[in-house]
Amino acid sequence: MNLEEVNDGIVGNRPRKRIGRGVGSKTGKTSGRGRDGHKSRSGYSRHPMFNGGDTPIYMRTPKRGFHNKFAVEVVGINIGVIDAAFDSGAEVTPSAIRDKGLVKVRFDELKILGAGDVTKKLNLVVTRISEAAKQKVEAAGGTVKIVAAKRTPKQRVAETKAKS
Repeated sequence: MNLEEVNDGIVGNRPRKRIGRGVGSKTGKTSGRGRDGHKSRSGYSRHPMFNGGDTPIYMRTPKRGFHNKFAVEVVGINIGVIDAAFDSGAEVTPSAIRDKGLVKVRFDELKILGAGDVTKKLNLVVTRISEAAKQKVEAAGGTVKIVAAKRTPKQRVAETKAKS
């Protein structure tokens, strides 16, 4: 192959294939769909998990354990991480923690844990907090306000059902 032959055969604007225009066009009669079967019919679409008539892989794999969809998902974050991320006097809420990117997973409730030091005055508005974390925040001059969770697990399941 020579260097000037590299781009031979590459067509920039190929005309569309005109199907169903007679036997002389190579795609006449059945229009490239073959003779019989599901794929020759109009409106056919295969399920994305269709496995050629076999039992699909998601049905063949064994299921283990039990997942309680009504359980409260609690995520813990240490007070030292919060102290490093927020300025003095800031109001720390679960949504503010999520906006800072400290917690990236989905949760129902956020619990503040006691690992780390508090050097700033923080105003916490949280659903759960450990006793050690609460003492550290109050010793640094901050406040702790415990509020109820935004939604219960039953409400979360109802929202999920409503979306689908």
